[in-house]
Amino acid sequence: MIQYLSDNFSRLLVLTLGHAVLSLVALLISVVVGVSIGAYVGHLRRYSFLAINLGNVLRALPTLALIAVMIALIGFGFVNITIALVVLALPLILTNAYTAVTGVDRGMVEAARGMGMKDLEILFQVELPNAIPLIMTGVRTAWVYTVATAYLAIFAGYATRPGQLGSLGDIIGNPSGEGTTGVLVAAAFAIVLAFLGAGLITLAERAMTPTGIKLSRSAAMAPA
Repeated sequence: MIQYLSDNFSRLLVLTLGHAVLSLVALLISVVVGVSIGAYVGHLRRYSFLAINLGNVLRALPTLALIAVMIALIGFGFVNITIALVVLALPLILTNAYTAVTGVDRGMVEAARGMGMKDLEILFQVELPNAIPLIMTGVRTAWVYTVATAYLAIFAGYATRPGQLGSLGDIIGNPSGEGTTGVLVAAAFAIVLAFLGAGLITLAERAMTPTGIKLSRSAAMAPA
């Protein structure tokens, strides 16, 4: 294993970079779409049936089967695997965003409305700041799922070639050529990438969470 790592370290770094870029693009698209829909539906307190069931339907789609269908529709490549990863990550983020916004204290929302704040002001200045911890939990989980699944890029035709970084799927999806050692080493790089990204998302969550919420959570966790 050490010998394989030594011989292929530069290649592993490049593939890990490609894996990270692919996962990050899919995650960012999922965050923009999922948080927008989930938070707005949660704010309205309507259409919850549609939002939740949409998430459940997307979650039930097998990623590999979706890749095969997309091959027939749009062909091989980066767009194919990105769509498949978005479909994987979107339900988690959408559901968490909806649950987070609907879980904001109604008294706080009504107080903001009583102060003359408009709906969008309430959403962006009251509900979303208070919903950040749960929303970011969904983002963190979606990141781990995305990184763990992005190796399927090899089956979507997204592999190392001129103009394409490829992903760790170049190794994980080719056990006959890379051997068990190569698959294990590449999987270890994917695990490290997943944990590193999750850690960065946790730091972002702490930076984005309002101080008042941090203090209230600390007070709730403090021994009586």
